[in-house]
Amino acid sequence: MPISYQHDVLIIGGGAAGLSLALRVADQCKVAIITKGPSKDGSTYYAQGGMSAVLSSDDSFESHIQDTLKAGGSLSNKKTVEFAVEHGPENIRWMQELGVPFSSEIFKSGKRELHLTREGGHTHRRVVHAADATGKAMSDTLENHARQHDNITFFEHHISVDLITTEKQNYADATNTCIGAYVLNKQTNRIETFQARFVVLATGGASKVYLYTSNPDGSTGDGIAMAWRAGCSVSNMEFNQFHPTCLYHPEAKSFLITEAVRGEGGKLLLPDGKQFMHKFDERGELAPRDIVARAIDHEMKRLGAPCVYLDISHRSPAFIASHFPTIHERCLDFGIDITKEPIPVVPAAHYTCGGVNTDLNGKTDISNLYAIGETAHTGLHGSNRLASNSLLECMVFAQSTANDITEQISTSYQYKKISNWDESRVTDSDEDVVISHNWDELRRFMWDYVGIVRTNKRLERAMHRVSLLQHEIAEYYSNFRISSDLIELRNLTLVAELIIRSAMLRKESRGLHFSLDYPTADESTIARDTILKPQQKSITEKIKIIQ
Repeated sequence: MPISYQHDVLIIGGGAAGLSLALRVADQCKVAIITKGPSKDGSTYYAQGGMSAVLSSDDSFESHIQDTLKAGGSLSNKKTVEFAVEHGPENIRWMQELGVPFSSEIFKSGKRELHLTREGGHTHRRVVHAADATGKAMSDTLENHARQHDNITFFEHHISVDLITTEKQNYADATNTCIGAYVLNKQTNRIETFQARFVVLATGGASKVYLYTSNPDGSTGDGIAMAWRAGCSVSNMEFNQFHPTCLYHPEAKSFLITEAVRGEGGKLLLPDGKQFMHKFDERGELAPRDIVARAIDHEMKRLGAPCVYLDISHRSPAFIASHFPTIHERCLDFGIDITKEPIPVVPAAHYTCGGVNTDLNGKTDISNLYAIGETAHTGLHGSNRLASNSLLECMVFAQSTANDITEQISTSYQYKKISNWDESRVTDSDEDVVISHNWDELRRFMWDYVGIVRTNKRLERAMHRVSLLQHEIAEYYSNFRISSDLIELRNLTLVAELIIRSAMLRKESRGLHFSLDYPTADESTIARDTILKPQQKSITEKIKIIQ
């Protein structure tokens, strides 16, 4: 017997964006939170640096706005930037009221205040943090409150397959409306139907499309892919941020070394111990991430070096242990004592700056469908995200989306009849090796051809390969019972196509998109977003989806 649920709000994703939105609406309605694994598997839990907000008397909204616009390479939407920056402090206060244990210090006046650190691209200290495990502190606190709320239900070990819309269900509504999602229960391997008045995509980014990433395994672009298949437009998918400093060690799985290490005086060194960042930018180690990542990539390729080094050992052991306890302990696990020696580091895919187009209230092109956090394109980041503006975006737009939903929740609603998922024409697969091989091939050619530095030829090669993969995946999807791995591969391959298509359309280098064929920014025209619309049918959209 097919299983079906009904809730007022369905939130797909359990990171900072999804959890904070759930808490803000739960007093007025019933909420379901879908997570692919334990809720702690999302990117928020692993965020180290912190959240940017103007809290110091010598800082200002205007300064934070200008820093964000400068990092964004003339593509950030000023109205969005102003909205996010101006709502930052109140969200910090809200989290303090919930009990998030942000780091603090006692000033000369004897008053205890939040400790603020500075990261690349910022002109002031404005990054609120909980030592070097800010995401964990926020995630734990938000989740603890959510689990205690009677109106919030967690569905862990569930992965969404596709959104359910009135158009897909052949309803003759004037407006295409999202009315739920088909979801795979990974424990029973059966599809369940979730109906909801409002659906919120908070699934994070798509950095797992690259071979090397700082993100957890679940960053497979699920929300972006599902929104595209449902009819949403996306923007700026070519702007993929590579974090300059991830731990280089065969067993470290690209463990992130927070930008705050450089903010507190860490120096980047070549294998011979010489500094090099001053040759690339006058701001040195505090230049924006795209500049630092390209500089490291350049030096590694020039020297044939497997990594460069980040040295904070000139600071006292007590300072390092108190400010970076997680990094200190993790590096010790691999035999590296950062109080005495530099850390081997390499760039790794870190953040998806583009995403599903939304307004300031998280609304997408489809009625009753919202997107927040890394899944969304709000216009905040432009062509390059300023450090620690990601958690800012999560919290601010979760707040505005929650306000928009609660304003509508009192109106009457009639749940529509939804077709059950049809598995009558598929069989169990005996060739799962196809999935693992395609997964590996995708991530390798994306790293080689659509990475930190791109060319027209590399992009053409990548597009050819992704087209072949999509044909294979479509055939597999049509004939065999779906699995979690197949869902993620299908989504990643679609997102890869969107990234490649966007990169091919941008005939310049700007922010995180650097092309050897167009090495400078096009200043002859106003910088414009790269917008893709589903009417521009891709291979994936031409394939009939089993329902």
